[in-house]
Amino acid sequence: MSKPQVLVVAGPTASGKSALGMALAKQLGGEIVCMDSMQVYRHMDIGTAKPTAEERKQIPHHLVDIRQPDAAYSVAQYDADATQAIENILSRGHVPMLVGGTGFYLRALTHGLHLGGVPSDPDLREKLKAEASDEAGRKRLHDRLQVVDPVSAARLHENDVTRVSRALEVFELTGKPISTLEQPPYDSPFAFCILGTDFERAALYCRIDTRVDQMMAAGLLDEVKALLSSGIPKEAQAMQGIGYKELVPVITQSASLQGAVAQIKQNSRRYAKRQWTWFRREDSIHWLDMADPAVYDKALATIQAFVEGTNV
Repeated sequence: MSKPQVLVVAGPTASGKSALGMALAKQLGGEIVCMDSMQVYRHMDIGTAKPTAEERKQIPHHLVDIRQPDAAYSVAQYDADATQAIENILSRGHVPMLVGGTGFYLRALTHGLHLGGVPSDPDLREKLKAEASDEAGRKRLHDRLQVVDPVSAARLHENDVTRVSRALEVFELTGKPISTLEQPPYDSPFAFCILGTDFERAALYCRIDTRVDQMMAAGLLDEVKALLSSGIPKEAQAMQGIGYKELVPVITQSASLQGAVAQIKQNSRRYAKRQWTWFRREDSIHWLDMADPAVYDKALATIQAFVEGTNV
């Protein structure tokens, strides 16, 4: 029996994923499972480019607003939540569609979460978790992994705290890189048709800058103020997201707003570059030129070929 099919629209930030996903969902009877590590948080709407209330009325969206901003959310939790959402959508006879740019969420679903088979040490796990509580700490952990296990470091993004920490934990406990341990084969219960949204680099960077300006005009600074006023600590995992961490000093230390906006744009461009690097390693992605007027028709043709089991 063939596996249930799941459509995926993935790519860098501001590359048109959401619009394409909405259009395809309307055409194909789809429901969208958000594949974004920031859209899971409530009260963080503007800076995460979250689907609007109107868009959610038109097409069901899952895994949006499922955590408070002061709560942690791991790759393993996403893997479980997304799998359940996909199964529920399939049970209704609809088409599950993953839409977003968080690459390690996609990898968890398509390749599984390999944890090495080594029992966990709660004390060491807690120590690593505490060290990864901010961006600098996450970078230190990833740099440390690069030294002891460069194979895993090349495979894992520094924000993939769960698996970076686990790889370090395995090395600390066994003296062996997790990449050298036997990896059980993973057979996903789903078949994935993955579409990648692509823009020429300069054009994408212009789109990013425009989006940041639109977010600021829509009230992003007030959104960050409201989060801090509600008691969300600036050290919270959610507050490390681009667009939030840069504005905290503006509010708490009277830092330059103009400088913070420029930093948001720069960090967003850097993030897009990292996303490109991540997704380009996935040879199963069918890339779409989003500047092509016929991109929607080409997306549908790719999906049709996938459904029919022909080469695409």
